[in-house]
Amino acid sequence: MNHRVGLDRGQTLLFPERLEDYIGAENPVRFLDAFVGSLDLPALEFAKARCANTGRPPYDPAALLKLYLYGYLHRVRSSRLLEAECHRNVEVLWLLGKLTPDFKTIADFRKDNLQPLKAVARQFTLLCRKLELFGGELLAIDGSKFAAVNARDQNFNAGKLQELIDRADARLAEYLQQLDASDTTEPSPSAVSPSELAAKIAALREKQDWHRELLAQLDAEQKQVSVTDPDTRKLPTAQGNVIGYNAQVAVDAKHKLIVADDVTNEGTDLRQLANVALAAKNNLELQHADVVADAGYYNASEVSRCVECGLTPFIPKADTSANTALGLYGKNQFKYDLTKDVYHCPAGSELTYRFSTYELGRELKYYRAKHCQTCPLKSRCTRNQGNRTLTREANEHLMEAMAARMQREPHKFKLRKTLVEHPFGTIKRYFGYTHFLLKGLTKVRTEWSLTTLAYNLKRVLNLVSVEKLLLAVG
Repeated sequence: MNHRVGLDRGQTLLFPERLEDYIGAENPVRFLDAFVGSLDLPALEFAKARCANTGRPPYDPAALLKLYLYGYLHRVRSSRLLEAECHRNVEVLWLLGKLTPDFKTIADFRKDNLQPLKAVARQFTLLCRKLELFGGELLAIDGSKFAAVNARDQNFNAGKLQELIDRADARLAEYLQQLDASDTTEPSPSAVSPSELAAKIAALREKQDWHRELLAQLDAEQKQVSVTDPDTRKLPTAQGNVIGYNAQVAVDAKHKLIVADDVTNEGTDLRQLANVALAAKNNLELQHADVVADAGYYNASEVSRCVECGLTPFIPKADTSANTALGLYGKNQFKYDLTKDVYHCPAGSELTYRFSTYELGRELKYYRAKHCQTCPLKSRCTRNQGNRTLTREANEHLMEAMAARMQREPHKFKLRKTLVEHPFGTIKRYFGYTHFLLKGLTKVRTEWSLTTLAYNLKRVLNLVSVEKLLLAVG
């Protein structure tokens, strides 16, 4: 038995005479072509959407937009790789009419159209609404950390900078000692020459001055600085720290389509709930919806903003009480009496209101017990010498109502993982997009919108036939 044999390279072949014949009726590039063709690019404020009367004709932004959508959908984000596709990929040849823009033109298109590209993602959301692909009843929100264009050794905090400055001082003292010794003793053939030592001292002082400048930029608000991409931060992850950004999404439960996205450089999700949830509400034009998120989003002010706008959050509370960690009674074991505005402790005594204050962006009310010194449960309640104190946020009744909802409808929160972790898994594992290519928070937000649009495109192409999609945009 012989192996399979390919065609002789010298054999004459009869390829289709038209480029159109290479693209089947159900090829997704036909939808990309029709979708971009349906957009009003001047209204979306794309650069060069209208040609000037003089000068060299520019590339049509529609062609470059088609190229980017095709590239992100097929796991090709680099402008140089997209340039290569224009020369060898039959689908791209058909899509662009054999246009071959260079990588600089391709990269500049993305850089010059940050907001219009985000608007394209919203236009696709409108198309999905037209196709009734959104349920609009349950939204799931989550975030994930993505690496940025900034190496670990180009990110500094105060401790790291001070250590580098002190290390430079020690090295400078060593170099100066060697320089003094070279003036009083006969130098050996293997010794570093005075001119070389002087050059090392100058270079080390220059670098030390740079570290001091970076240290001067830090304060109580900005506790770290990145050099390559100033907007990046060191963020904690389950696998360790990453220098990057915190990408957020809101996912509709019906078909796991992303309905809102955002990027922040904050290390936690504590202040991200309302912005993403309200963006999803506006994109879908909802009156009411349920929102599920993990315990990292548990924040009374964020929940309050959602409730005010008609959204009903389902978020579990993580028990972070220091007393619980010590084996003492946590706050959840004290019962609040709304009618009397007091807390009842496990021993049956009342903690009454004492004063209000504003701390860390929260309005707090303080409640304190009496006669804790004589209470038989004091050793299990507090280790303080005085009486037990509790704080209550002004809108904590919303958190208590949410806890009651969580107990009544636990099935809704159980859907969270299957809804919102699916898109991140697809983006990171199938597409391979684990890091951003652009620098700066504004550019990264546009790149994330393109990434989530690619995910939605892939998802919709699996749900709806190309024929039906063409009819929808026609």
